[in-house]
Amino acid sequence: MTYTEASMDALRRGGDELADATVAALFERGEVGTFNTLMRYVSTAGAPLPDGLPDVAREYLEATRTPPAWVDWEEMERARLFFIDNNVHISTALSFASMPACYVVPHVAKLLSAAHGLKYPSKRMAETGQFTVYLMRPDAFEAGSRFIPAVQKVRLLHASVRHHLGREGRWDTDAFGTPICQEDMIGGQMFFSLLVLDSLHRLGIHMSVEGAEAYYYAWRVVGAMLGVDQEAVPKTLDEARQYLDLYMLRHMGPSEEGVLLTGQLIDLYEEVVPGTLLDPVVSALIRYLVGDTCADWLAVPRTRWSAVVRTLPHLLGVLETIEDRSPLGAWALDRLGHLTSVFELSSLTRGRVMHYAIPEQLKKEYGVSSTVPRTRRWTPPAATVSG
Repeated sequence: MTYTEASMDALRRGGDELADATVAALFERGEVGTFNTLMRYVSTAGAPLPDGLPDVAREYLEATRTPPAWVDWEEMERARLFFIDNNVHISTALSFASMPACYVVPHVAKLLSAAHGLKYPSKRMAETGQFTVYLMRPDAFEAGSRFIPAVQKVRLLHASVRHHLGREGRWDTDAFGTPICQEDMIGGQMFFSLLVLDSLHRLGIHMSVEGAEAYYYAWRVVGAMLGVDQEAVPKTLDEARQYLDLYMLRHMGPSEEGVLLTGQLIDLYEEVVPGTLLDPVVSALIRYLVGDTCADWLAVPRTRWSAVVRTLPHLLGVLETIEDRSPLGAWALDRLGHLTSVFELSSLTRGRVMHYAIPEQLKKEYGVSSTVPRTRRWTPPAATVSG
């Protein structure tokens, strides 16, 4: 598929017909309480639904309770194992590359502001990390899972944002397109998939071709369940590169909201990092992963730690060598990765009990090793534009 300005303009007008119709019906009938009940209490797949749920809500939940029929489950298992092997690195990329990339798109930063997202940075970050953990559980699509209800809620939340912003006249559709339009939903899918892979490559993480492709495939499944137009979404990583390049060229730039969001992100993670000595590492890591131009737009401070951060690929390469050559080292690093991810999510929620935690026994459930073979190393598709 080839993307053009005209095809992207068409995607700017598209929303999510199913979720939009559901939200419109609920709010037009005064079912605000029902909407809030869905968002708060429907948390596990197959759980009994609240009494008095209107037909439109039940129909929505029924229509969105299963993954697409085309899902390749072997590929999803490869994606899960790739996540296990790289969970700390993926969390780092999501926090310090994917989220700042969202902020460098002015209308996305403005949308977060309009939706009151600016007030709750820790909640936003925790939800992003935990959503990924849900996806990578072995029971993500089975009865009792928390992933499917999470997807259903996110889809309804997007529709409610579109409904309220349009109804209240708080969004300039001519200038910014439909809020949370198809172009932006696909762009977000690229931020959380291809941009994460780009960041892991920049950090020097060894990824097999199969692992990188599987991780991207998993986010294609997520996109489909979130209402992304499957005729428009990139099917391969090469197509994803073209889409992401064009999307960023069309929209990236500085904004007050982007600066504020990034400042909150930096402050948040400086609180998570013990002490104050390593606080500048947060800014240095963001600047390293997103580049100086975007970092300047987001007012990311320049620190003396930038030179240290540039040594990360070498350090991580040493750790990977230890992991490959020593079963004990592999176990210790996997355990460290698990504890680091738990610490990060717990810190973001200020120690509150979370509804979903990272499973203690991810690998043993399938009786296989999650270590990615160090063959056919993946390298990012080349940029599709110059300049």
